[in-house]
Amino acid sequence: MANRTDPAAKSIRGTNPQNLVEKILRSKIYQNTYWKEQCFGLTAETLVDKAMELDHLGGTFGGNRKPTPFMCLVMKMLQIQPEKEIVIEFIKNDDYKYVRVLGAFYLRLTGTDVDVYRYLEPLYNDYRKLRQKLPDGQFSLTHVDEVIDELLTRDYSCDIALPRIKKRWTLESLVSLEPRQSVLEDDFEEEEEKEENEQLDGFEDGAHEKDYYRGRSPARERDRDRRRDRDRYRDRDYDRDYDRERGRGRERERDRDRERDRERDRERERDRDRDRDRDRDRDRYRLRDEKDYGRDREREREWEGRERERRDKDRGRRRSHSRSRSRSRDRKDHEGGEHRKRHARSSASPKRRDGPDDSITREEPKKKKERKEKKDDGTDHPDPEIAAANKLRASLGLKPLK
Repeated sequence: MANRTDPAAKSIRGTNPQNLVEKILRSKIYQNTYWKEQCFGLTAETLVDKAMELDHLGGTFGGNRKPTPFMCLVMKMLQIQPEKEIVIEFIKNDDYKYVRVLGAFYLRLTGTDVDVYRYLEPLYNDYRKLRQKLPDGQFSLTHVDEVIDELLTRDYSCDIALPRIKKRWTLESLVSLEPRQSVLEDDFEEEEEKEENEQLDGFEDGAHEKDYYRGRSPARERDRDRRRDRDRYRDRDYDRDYDRERGRGRERERDRDRERDRERDRERERDRDRDRDRDRDRDRYRLRDEKDYGRDREREREWEGRERERRDKDRGRRRSHSRSRSRSRDRKDHEGGEHRKRHARSSASPKRRDGPDDSITREEPKKKKERKEKKDDGTDHPDPEIAAANKLRASLGLKPLK
């Protein structure tokens, strides 16, 4: 709970403010005795008293990389996140130089690019001495302006990776910052005006114009040397930034080449895996197709057997049906014949009873048949022509006309 960030604190550069310190250094600070005893329960008001007790600055020292009290207080400020006005008051404090450096270091970690240049560049005019603890545990002498220059130009300070900020000339081109004015600029201008006035007075006294332009005063030479040194330092910084950017570009190009090679290897591995899976699937499908083909053949044979049985059953049923129909037809014919015989007997029996002579009863059907045949040959047709034609046709064995 003591190491948790203040719930009211805002995220810095999209992350927890304490994450601006590396995890290893953060864990060492949490385990430090100074953090546990002196930094517990500190607020923005009581933090000033602890900052006034500082007598040196630094990151970590010793074999186990023990953090300094300066770094513990920086971590505490990241945890409680004091207001911007309090941090600016730390920077403007002229009485305690370590309080000023502490506020400048915190602003460099959490402030915007414009605020960093606006509030830290005036500290270039502070030349007071500072004690800095080296990683081997020894102390070295430095100055406030050197610490500020390290914060503005370096990527690491006190074993902490500083956030990237834009170059000053970029902010000037975006009209976010005014061009920097040195405090010695007025002195240089006054000296130049004084030298020009002296040269003009000498020219008015009769000096030759060529001698005026050739004349070189110590102040003018000193100004020229200063401007040359300033231009040299600016060019050196530009060259250093250019070399650093070029080195980063080469490193990025190498990283891209490595990533491209890794991606190519991964693609080849994926292709091999894909081919292996395709071969495995082909074998599995082939085996499955063979099994399916055998299963389909068995099903087809079973279906053909069932179809054959069904056809045989239908054929047997039709045969049995035809036999039953023929039997029923024979039975009907037989019954019809029996019926006709009985009918003939019944019809013939009374005549035999009525008439005394059986020959008369036998001749009556013959007469009826003869009358029917005569009637059917069409010779008795009412039309005499048709009757004559039917008679002729009957002689030829043809059917009569109606």
